[in-house]
Amino acid sequence: MLWGGSCPPQKLLNSVKIIEHPPGILEVVAKTRLDLMNEDFTSTKIPSPDAEQLTVEQAIENLQGSDLGLRMYAAWWLGRFRVDDPTAIEVLIKALNDEEDRTGAGGYPLRRNAARALGKLGDRQAVPALMEALVCEDFYVREAAAQALEGLQDPVAVPILIQLLANQLPGTLPAPEPPQLVQPFDAILEALGTLGGVQAITSGTSVAIEVIKPFLDHPVPRIQFSAARALYQLSPDQQVADAYGDRLITALKLDDLQLRRAVLADLGAIGYLAAAQPIADTLAENSLKLISLKGLLEKQLQIHGQDQLSAGAIKVMALMDELL
Repeated sequence: MLWGGSCPPQKLLNSVKIIEHPPGILEVVAKTRLDLMNEDFTSTKIPSPDAEQLTVEQAIENLQGSDLGLRMYAAWWLGRFRVDDPTAIEVLIKALNDEEDRTGAGGYPLRRNAARALGKLGDRQAVPALMEALVCEDFYVREAAAQALEGLQDPVAVPILIQLLANQLPGTLPAPEPPQLVQPFDAILEALGTLGGVQAITSGTSVAIEVIKPFLDHPVPRIQFSAARALYQLSPDQQVADAYGDRLITALKLDDLQLRRAVLADLGAIGYLAAAQPIADTLAENSLKLISLKGLLEKQLQIHGQDQLSAGAIKVMALMDELL
């Protein structure tokens, strides 16, 4: 048996029972701190003593008010609590063109938070506005817009993302700090991988593959990883795709903990089953390894369904159980 005995450990049995009652997949790792996955670590969080008392109506009103701090917090709050109210979406889309909240360096913090929020709300009416945000001069607005478009999973954004990846959109400024990337390449690559994965392999996907390949040799390692991740998702030949997955597995042995953490996230995102044991063996926090393995497990359930657990799903669950 995978668990080395006559019967699986109780935690694994509990996990199997939980899976029979959707949406229980999140509960497989309920004893861990996986709720951190739902936090927005990239958003600017403005402490508010009244955060728990804020209502949808207040948040919408604050977002349209004059207090920049309250507007920032409202945009974050609407995304954090997945408020898909039509009026909330309308004012968030409007905030993508805000001119009042601007940093000394020329950035647009409110636009960034609005884009992040829209990516979480699942309403594709925001897609055209987010595509327009990809030409904003603010590097971090473009990054947030690319991430939001990935979350909304509308392939219509693929052509403009390819243009942005090739740095063919005029008027955009590089990141203000080293290594001063000209574009948020990792966010764009990940979006292209995800969006290519939700549609059939097409000639457009072939174009994306050719534009992405040079980024495998980019001087910034995390961008190399994002390229490998996207190419795994886009490659129609499974053997070729697996080679990109294996490239990520190799990166789990790097000395830099931050890079290993990034690779764990990438492997979880693509659900590469062959990475299960290497993920479990990686020198990193168990909570991050569990998040990564959760991605593999969800992929197995997506492929094989929940009625009959595949051998791959059982293997991943056993590894998760050992980490709990």
